[in-house]
Amino acid sequence: MSTKPDDDLFGAEHVEAYQQTDGARGYHWRGTTILLLTTTGRTSGQQHTTPLIHRVDDGRYVIVASKGGAPEHPAWFRNMEANPEAEVQVLGEHVPVRMTIAQGDERTRLWNDMVEVWPDYVDYAKKTDRQIPVVVLEPR
Repeated sequence: MSTKPDDDLFGAEHVEAYQQTDGARGYHWRGTTILLLTTTGRTSGQQHTTPLIHRVDDGRYVIVASKGGAPEHPAWFRNMEANPEAEVQVLGEHVPVRMTIAQGDERTRLWNDMVEVWPDYVDYAKKTDRQIPVVVLEPR
C-alpha cells in the first residue's frame, strides 16, 4: 500500500487504503469526509466500490452524483437506479442502505449542505445540463 498523504488518494488506491485501515486512511480527505459505497453492477452483477464525499442527515447518508459535471450520471448512480440496495462503509462500520433521490425543498436543503463541504459542486453543476442528483442512503 502507498504511503501517499490521504489528500492524494484517488480511485482504487483510495478504496484500498480505506478498507485496509477501516478509514484511518482515507476517511478524512481534502477537508471533508469520505464513505465507501459498494453497488452491484447493473450489467455485470459484480460489486463496485467508490469513495464519495458524504454528510449525515438525520441518520441517513447524503452523497452527490456529480461525476465532476460530466454530461452523464456516474456508473455507481446508474447501478443504484437498477438496484437501489447497496452497502456503505463509514470508518470501520458496514451499513446496508437503500437509495432515494432527494426532491424539491429537501433536495435544495441537502444540495446546500453538500456545497458547504465541497464548494466545487457549484462548478460541476455549471458544466452540465443535467440536474445533479442528491442521493439519500437510508440504512436498512
